[in-house]
Amino acid sequence: MRPSMEAADIAVVALYFVLVVCIGFFAMWKSNRSSVSGYFLAGRSMTWFVIGASLFVSNIGSEHFIGLAGSGAASGFAVGAWEFNSLLLLQLLGWVFIPVYIRSGVYTMPEYLSKRYGGKRIKIYFAALSLLVYIFTKLSVALYAGALFIQESVGWNLYLSVILLIGITALLTVTGGLVAVIYTDTLQAFLMVVGALILMVISLVEVGGLEGVKTKYMQATPNVTAILAAYNFSYTNSCHIHPKPDALRMLREPTDEDIPWPGFLFGQTPASVWYWCADQVIVQRVLAAKNIAHAKGSTLMAGVLKVLPMFIIVIPGMISRILYTNEIVCISPEHCMEVCGSRAGCSNIAYPRLVMNILPVGLRGLMMAVMIAALMSDLDSIFNSASTIFTLDIYKMFRKSSTSRELMIVGRLFMVFMVAISIAWVPVIVQMQGGQMYLYIQEVSGYLTPPIAALFLLGVFWKRCNETGAFVGGMTGFLLGSIRLILVFVYQAPDCDQQDNRPAFIKYIHYMYVAACLFWITGIITVVVSLLTPPPTKEQIRTTTIWGVWNKDVKLGHHKEESYKFTGKNPVDDKGTSEHKELPNGLHREKIVDGTDVKLLVLQDSSTPDCLTPCPSEDQTPMEHYRNGQASLMSQAYEEDEKPERTSTCWKVVYWFCGLKGQSTKTPPRDPVEEEARCLEMLYEPPKIKLLLNIMLFVVCSLGVFLFVCFSL
Repeated sequence: MRPSMEAADIAVVALYFVLVVCIGFFAMWKSNRSSVSGYFLAGRSMTWFVIGASLFVSNIGSEHFIGLAGSGAASGFAVGAWEFNSLLLLQLLGWVFIPVYIRSGVYTMPEYLSKRYGGKRIKIYFAALSLLVYIFTKLSVALYAGALFIQESVGWNLYLSVILLIGITALLTVTGGLVAVIYTDTLQAFLMVVGALILMVISLVEVGGLEGVKTKYMQATPNVTAILAAYNFSYTNSCHIHPKPDALRMLREPTDEDIPWPGFLFGQTPASVWYWCADQVIVQRVLAAKNIAHAKGSTLMAGVLKVLPMFIIVIPGMISRILYTNEIVCISPEHCMEVCGSRAGCSNIAYPRLVMNILPVGLRGLMMAVMIAALMSDLDSIFNSASTIFTLDIYKMFRKSSTSRELMIVGRLFMVFMVAISIAWVPVIVQMQGGQMYLYIQEVSGYLTPPIAALFLLGVFWKRCNETGAFVGGMTGFLLGSIRLILVFVYQAPDCDQQDNRPAFIKYIHYMYVAACLFWITGIITVVVSLLTPPPTKEQIRTTTIWGVWNKDVKLGHHKEESYKFTGKNPVDDKGTSEHKELPNGLHREKIVDGTDVKLLVLQDSSTPDCLTPCPSEDQTPMEHYRNGQASLMSQAYEEDEKPERTSTCWKVVYWFCGLKGQSTKTPPRDPVEEEARCLEMLYEPPKIKLLLNIMLFVVCSLGVFLFVCFSL
């Protein structure tokens, strides 16, 4: 009889829910949710430790516990390559992309594309594509994985469990915004690591350590005779039931069906640039950092944490195959249906089967809480980021005069809409069958995201890239990828006991090679079309490229040609003498962070206090004073505050629940000089902190390369 959750386990899960709800409502009470930046970017007040934990949890969701462990059980170490690769790409985010995003002053990734290239069509294309990817890969797979674990471990009604989880997650996200998401993610990161480490240690002891895993995994072949004696199945000996000869190697031969090393390096890596450097779910968390130092620290911390999944998820998945070979490795589609309800394979049940059989009472409840944490982290990340993209990149485009309150309400209503889609999608997810769910995610993403990665890389590094080239290249790559994706769904892989009659270009060309072709075709077309068409304007590339990060000039306005540098040094003439240049009215010197003199380009008048920036009011966060360029969140016209109207008690409760304060008023416009001064202030790094971060960058990147080599030899 299969073990089930007992009273102590249920008590642990209930305690977890109480903790999460308390943290979410504490964030709702404590934080400023009535402003756009307070809700969507947590007021840009988060520290490196909290963001690093949130980055890790946002990525390590339920599909990782189910999918990574399942792929580990099916094919060995190979799937861990994504984890070590992400360790390196996170540093690309922190040292290259985040400085560009901060310098350009953006909230969302579609907003960055619009500001970098100009026009609306790239912005709309990317926003719509992001929402589709969220719903039909991230959201659907997360729900399926969570539902599978609940079904394996608890036996609760599938639909009721998923609806309950979606509802609680949406409640926290709707009420608390990004602050609630990040703080609950911190708790969930702790639970995930502790629970998974306990399971790893117990399971390693069970099989004799890491050397025992390597030896016994290669011998983990199901007992066909015993299975046929227990069930009345036909057996054709056509399904792969033996471990692969290179299962203990990470990067494999160019013709390998899991991870061919040329395809991974030149196809999967560029595709992963989209997820780690241009996906709203990831980038939004780092943009909530206090400054660039905290942003870089968060990517370093997340990079170190990304070492863990190989040991706490992939290897336990391999151990599950060792201990429960006759269940994890089914010998025929009929056997698979009997064991797990899927004809494609049962590797996805490896992790929950290990949890329910090897852990004692109480610890099973802890791991259940970990899986719920993973699922909720996936969902709250998707809900918050999708509502940010919809509100600021789609709705704001059609309602340019919308007030801050209107944007807040629309953002919350769109989350409710996402909840409805999620619940409606549950029956489809239940029918979705996949042998290795994690590779399914990578394949679908590999057909859609490489063109986006090419556009972001060219936009950041090449000034000459223009909107026409980006649009033509991006749409070409998208159409080619969509055609391949449709053909893959049309010509699905047959059961292992059936003949494979798919076309050769579907059967033999690995999706990573297709991703590589899409990336390079998009890049080449974009470069060629850009060179044949007029270059972008200077304003489009002044703050939106990596070269703009190093340029500390601040443009004073459209009617002034002179720029002033964000530096404390006086200009030096040809004779080597210091020439003091008098600052215009409204500009003054201040000291920041470590006392260094800098010229802060901040407007002053007789009524403005002598502080670094115009002092915010109680209801405003700093980012409301520094409106973000292309997708300005505030109204363009200022209206005097109206006299407060009498509000019923019912509406007061609704406003408190949604974090809305007072009457809807329009914020007075601020000079763009203030915005850039704020962005440049965030990019400042004290020399000692900068040196420490660069040393840690070298250490973390060296660790990633070492692990790749260690597991590939």
